[in-house]
Amino acid sequence: MTTTYDCSIFELPQIKSRAGNITPVHNNLEIPFEIKRIFYLYDIPGGESRGAHSHKECHQFLIAASGSFEVLLDDGRTKRLIQLNRPYIGLHIPPGIWASEVNFSSGSICLVLASHTFNEEDYIRDYVEYIKYTYG
Repeated sequence: MTTTYDCSIFELPQIKSRAGNITPVHNNLEIPFEIKRIFYLYDIPGGESRGAHSHKECHQFLIAASGSFEVLLDDGRTKRLIQLNRPYIGLHIPPGIWASEVNFSSGSICLVLASHTFNEEDYIRDYVEYIKYTYG
């Protein structure tokens, strides 16, 4: 069974320059899986929340590309709150974790790298169903 302690924070490489910084991201190198989908959340009003679901198979890697937000991780027994506020820090969320992105600062951008293409069947969007799926 996956727990919130299986979620890991990664510091991504930075190539620094007076003209600005670059952070490269490669499959199975900086990110612990092959990336099959990239999407981002933006124009989220300050203080709002997103997410609130779990995946059966898909891994996700979240980065605060701009601004900040927190990720509430829940395995049905333990909850952890992780703040993301730097574009070179990412959070790996393996399948089986209920995750909600909360407390967005105004103008935030949440970049999501995913191990699978979109498949509605992979989502668990109801918390009661998540507990049933996870613990029988």
